[in-house]
Amino acid sequence: MRRPFSSKRQLLFSSAGQRRLGGEGGGVHLADLGGNSRFRSLGAKVARGGVGSLKSGCNAESPSTLMSVESFRIRSREFKWSLWGVGECQGRSESQPMWRGLGKWLEKSRVEMKTKQENPENVSIKRLVFWPPFLLMLLTAGLNLAFPVWFGEKFRYANDWLIGHCGGLFVFCAFASLGLCVWTCVSPFGRLRLGGVNAKPLLKFWDWFAITLCTTIAVGILFWSTAEPVSHFVKPPQSLGLESRSEAASRFALSALYLHWTFVPYAMYCAASLVFAFAHHNMLLPYSLGSTLVPLLGRRIASRVGGLVDSLCLFSLVAGMAASLGTGVLTISGGLNELWGIPSTAMVWGIVTLVIVVTFIVSSATGLMRGIRVLSDMNAKGLLGLGLVVFMLGPTWLILKLGTLAVYDFAVGFLKTGLDLSLVQAEPWACEWSIFYWAVWLAWTPVTACFLGRIAYGRTVREFMLVNFLLPSVFCVVWMAVFGVTALELEKSGAKLSDLIVAGRYEQVSYAVLRSLPLGMLMIVFYLLSAFICFVTSADSNTSAMAAISSRGVSLRNPEGKLSTKVAWGMLVGLTAWAMITFANVDGIRFLSNLGGFPAAILMLLILGSLIVIQVRTRQLNLIDAPATNRRKGEDESCREC
Repeated sequence: MRRPFSSKRQLLFSSAGQRRLGGEGGGVHLADLGGNSRFRSLGAKVARGGVGSLKSGCNAESPSTLMSVESFRIRSREFKWSLWGVGECQGRSESQPMWRGLGKWLEKSRVEMKTKQENPENVSIKRLVFWPPFLLMLLTAGLNLAFPVWFGEKFRYANDWLIGHCGGLFVFCAFASLGLCVWTCVSPFGRLRLGGVNAKPLLKFWDWFAITLCTTIAVGILFWSTAEPVSHFVKPPQSLGLESRSEAASRFALSALYLHWTFVPYAMYCAASLVFAFAHHNMLLPYSLGSTLVPLLGRRIASRVGGLVDSLCLFSLVAGMAASLGTGVLTISGGLNELWGIPSTAMVWGIVTLVIVVTFIVSSATGLMRGIRVLSDMNAKGLLGLGLVVFMLGPTWLILKLGTLAVYDFAVGFLKTGLDLSLVQAEPWACEWSIFYWAVWLAWTPVTACFLGRIAYGRTVREFMLVNFLLPSVFCVVWMAVFGVTALELEKSGAKLSDLIVAGRYEQVSYAVLRSLPLGMLMIVFYLLSAFICFVTSADSNTSAMAAISSRGVSLRNPEGKLSTKVAWGMLVGLTAWAMITFANVDGIRFLSNLGGFPAAILMLLILGSLIVIQVRTRQLNLIDAPATNRRKGEDESCREC
């Protein structure tokens, strides 16, 4: 006969107790518990170990009595029990009060732990992550408002220096991301499932695609799809020797649109998002941008620089979002002027900014499955409908012909247009367009990657590449062909869209294009609404990600940051955007983009290194599919926040 344990501590932590708790067929007789009623309460500090099941087997009188404690996870840092799965105590009877008491305690602990994990009040601000970028960007906006002339001169000087010395860094990040994404699509790594082999998708396929598309395109796809090709058509790069307003210039204008808006930018998003998704879902690391560096630098170094990385990326995204919001404000203000004659003044810009900011904060506050999902669904369907209407009412045959020829030019002259022009020091076109776009995408990439990686749970890597890289790129190819060719043909017919660009009225180009089509005024109203929803759907998801990164206690079970943090970031983005467009207009948008892209580019280099390491060492790093002992060890080492 086995000797009963005299206490719960002896049962749980002695070597004999561990042998009886674990293993197949292992278990504890009711007699092993020794009738100790104190077993209902748990001891104080808990050391590592102890995962098993308590079984009341070997008892002919009550064979149905079974208590299963399926999974105790122990956090050695806090020395507390973290209860993730508790079986029910079946066949409880008055003759076994100890089991009934243990079952009640386990159920109470499960409810308390679940409440603690899901209670938003337990989410707190990471002060060293939140305050430095917030105060720095607030100072930037304040200086711009207080000393606009002086600040504009200094800001322009810093921007010129950054472009002149770091343009090659932006280009390398862009095209290295593209190369790695192409390799990932065809590599064996594509079979891996994010979240483990048994993970179930978080979203339906359409919802996933709609949220991804709307998170990444913002309002720029409406603003620049008409203004940019006309600008290239009238003033092509000098180094190419193209004649202004020629057929070759029109084909180049479209191929440049494809370069700036399709596969290259989505490769940057996709590479960073994939690294974060693998680190968070498969390596069981915290919801932090520092987690993307763990495969390359290791946990010790990455944990030390994680807070700094988060701060830099939050600063970058605020700059990038402010630049995009400035574009949206100009677009909507131009629409108000077109429809009702409301002048585009600083006061109007301020009112439009406030309305947009309040809307995306409210949407972000409702969470992923409500506001973000619903608005993204509406926006994606609206964009598809708008593109189809313009395709049918515009120069349909020319869209098909010139769009196809431009795709060929893009494929053939990809490296020349993308690399040579972007790296040449004395080419103004490269600085004004290519470097500007790479900086914009890089500024958005790190924090956006956290959100896109989070919603990819349960999908394979190949599905991830399809939704985050291929499908959005194809959508943008079609969109740019439809609106770009329509604008170019209107310019060739003598509409003088280029005069609007020379005058700095970029926002009026799209409205002039729509006004020339049948049902023009109705389409302008729909376009104006689309511009509003476009930015809201991109900003709400990124605001949610910013709040989560700057908060402690965020996990898959509680993925949202504090509401006050979302409000703070949203208002800061709005203030910065209004200050920059008020005193610098489109140049202010470019300055903000370049400013935000620089720190993000440095991080992007490290993230690309992590992606290479992940693909080389997938089996060692994929803790979620590892044996239980290795997984528990990895979790303890990473100290993941739950």
